[in-house]
Amino acid sequence: MKILLSIACAFLLGTSVAAAQDRYALIVTGAPGGAAYATAYEHWEEQLTAALRDRLGFSPDCIEVLSGRSAEGDHSSTRPHIDRAIAHLKSVARGEDLVLIVLIGHGTTDGASAKFNLPGPDMTSGDWASLLHELPGRLVFIDTTGASSPFVADLSGRGRIVITATGSTAERYDTVFPAQLIASLNDPAADLDKNGRVSVWELFQFVSRGVARHFDEQGLLATEHAIIDDNGDGVGADPTAQSPTDGALARATYLERDQAEETGDATMTALVAKRRALEEKAEVLRQKKSTMAPEAWEREYEQLMIDLARVSHRIRAGS
Repeated sequence: MKILLSIACAFLLGTSVAAAQDRYALIVTGAPGGAAYATAYEHWEEQLTAALRDRLGFSPDCIEVLSGRSAEGDHSSTRPHIDRAIAHLKSVARGEDLVLIVLIGHGTTDGASAKFNLPGPDMTSGDWASLLHELPGRLVFIDTTGASSPFVADLSGRGRIVITATGSTAERYDTVFPAQLIASLNDPAADLDKNGRVSVWELFQFVSRGVARHFDEQGLLATEHAIIDDNGDGVGADPTAQSPTDGALARATYLERDQAEETGDATMTALVAKRRALEEKAEVLRQKKSTMAPEAWEREYEQLMIDLARVSHRIRAGS
């Protein structure tokens, strides 16, 4: 069955599949620990799956949900099933693909590492790091649980975007991050720069604002502060940082596929890939501005913008 699903994913883009970016999603909900949590997790599983499928255009065959509401069944979130799901992703994902993993549930910490609570043995942030070692593609890993901050240091790496709902191990309470994440995925206002697409950075910013607004409206002191790492240094940045060292990769990464790729035309797919690479270079260069000589930075940035404009023009012209 898994082989058939992989083939279905691969051929969604027709003859241009070898150059196009495929997208895979793994949603894992942990052990609920009570009927109320079980109901909430089921609701979030359904809403998140619907948002990925209906709003962001993920193929249903490329979305897998492992649920913690039962320790039985092929799709329960036990360690063996998580191992199997990651092994499958490693077998189908390529270097240019996007892999989204979202954890929803309860988290705990011993101060050094974090644990994601599962039916059966829990998994530490170190366990996840080992399991995801050498996973192909661009990884967007979002841990929505309390006490999740150690995941940033443990999962950090080149070409990875790691987001945790909390910025320190002291923030151990259950989070409102999952509900805000789902709401943000469905809210057009999350497109902060109004370019018609929502980057992972914009999503992180918008979710963080929603979390802060929730606590303000409740008149409560915020017990969670999300952080993001996308430069591989293992240190997360919060959304209010004045000069964040993170964000370049997240600004150039989108969960939805570029509409130009939907044509299935090989030339167009190659142009979209080139534009994606130029956008990433531009974001990285923006982060280096303060460390470069002004003339050198302006010269390099101007050339990038010229190249990007040319490629974007060809995409808009359909050639």
